Amino acid sequence: MIEIKDLLSRWASLLSTGEASKTVLREILSEVLKTEIKSEDIKVKNGVLILNIKPIYKSQILIKREEILEKIGNALGKKAPIDIR
Repeated sequence: MIEIKDLLSRWASLLSTGEASKTVLREILSEVLKTEIKSEDIKVKNGVLILNIKPIYKSQILIKREEILEKIGNALGKKAPIDIR
């Protein structure tokens, strides 16, 4: 019989990896854009990085899209988003 603590530990590890990947994404975006982005403004859904930021920053991201996706791919490997919106 599976104990509740085993199930909760599985969820805890999944949540921590999500937060860890958000931290990596935030660091990469901050490095490329030379500005800070809050963790709350970053979401990854179905392999797409969704950013809730000002349009001026979105324009910069679209210009540097390939560089950002390459750095994210190197940092996160298989779990890396494949698109940015």
